Amino acid sequence: MFTGIDRVELAYLKHFIEEDVPCYLFLKTWTGYLLVGPDQSRNAAAQLAGAEYWGRDSILGVMRRRAHPLKRRAEATMRRQSLARCLRNDVSKMLARHVPQGTTYFNVGHSNLDENVMAAWQSVGDVSVLVHDTIPLDFPEYQRAGTVSRFEEKLHAVLGSTKRVICISRETEKAVRLWARNWSLPQPASVVAPIGVTSPTVDFGELSESLRALKSPYFVALGTIEPRKNHSFLLDIWAQLIRELKVADIPRLVIAGARGWENSQVFNRLDGSPMMGRQVFEVNDLGDGARGALLTGSSGLLFPTFAEGFGLPPMEALALNVPVICSDLPVLRENLADFPIYAPVNDMYLWKQSILQLAGQNLGQTGNGKGSEKFAPPTWADHFNTVLKSA
Repeated sequence: MFTGIDRVELAYLKHFIEEDVPCYLFLKTWTGYLLVGPDQSRNAAAQLAGAEYWGRDSILGVMRRRAHPLKRRAEATMRRQSLARCLRNDVSKMLARHVPQGTTYFNVGHSNLDENVMAAWQSVGDVSVLVHDTIPLDFPEYQRAGTVSRFEEKLHAVLGSTKRVICISRETEKAVRLWARNWSLPQPASVVAPIGVTSPTVDFGELSESLRALKSPYFVALGTIEPRKNHSFLLDIWAQLIRELKVADIPRLVIAGARGWENSQVFNRLDGSPMMGRQVFEVNDLGDGARGALLTGSSGLLFPTFAEGFGLPPMEALALNVPVICSDLPVLRENLADFPIYAPVNDMYLWKQSILQLAGQNLGQTGNGKGSEKFAPPTWADHFNTVLKSA
């Protein structure tokens, strides 16, 4: 299952291989860097999208037994298809040998954001970096050990050597400029271009038997189970609903997402609470079609996040005409307008009443909280039109 950043990288790859220009892929592996030429980029896009299978593992992959088998096969396939390989200190030489001068490098993920790589690509042409958010610096209390310092190094490298920063929201642009000012670095050239949101596929056949049997009303919390997403707040609400309502009147809650980090208290509740399997359910491995089906059948998406860079889950829900109750954050108001029900995460009463109201209306297939007006998510065509026009 792709993360949000994975989807952005794949969208960029698909866009550029369809353009009438040579498209190179620059990859970091555990053994060094790979450069995949234009002839093989199309194959890589098909493999990443699942249209073609990854090849066999290699001896190098077998040596790295802790890595996921699919990752080992992907790296082995890319090594076989690569135009050139090099170690960290030889990136400039590799690019000078194989990449035409004047090439623009787009980095739209979280890898390769270091001064050495940025300088190497600057020696070839322009560098544009997409910054998803600055949450690790803005909210260090929600991060894993070591994440904050690594992110600071990456953003320093970006601000110090990038021609242009692509921001996915005005709030991200404000944050990037704030950190540049805090560090006494030059203000970067920037463009705000919301990433495209594709309405999720809906395939009820992908749902497990237990999820297909789940009766309305039920709500979905979608996303990695990490402290920033505030699942403990939802568990508190459901514990209160159980104390206050008859069993037949309690809506269900489905927490859909992989378990993350630094969240043992929530994990303990998910593993040991008596409401699990009765009023609250946890699923960790939904595919795209199952996720869309689960949302479509629900009474709403619940999104009590403490901080967000964009807000992809509520956008996907609204694109399916599913109601949303979410935190009252500036970035969510920027991207979602008046479609959701906004509720501060310190107002449990408002959240509880909003949940019960939607449960009573059971609007899962008939409305999105704003009458007959339909939410129109940003498109990739709009994104690339903005990004490439400003280049």
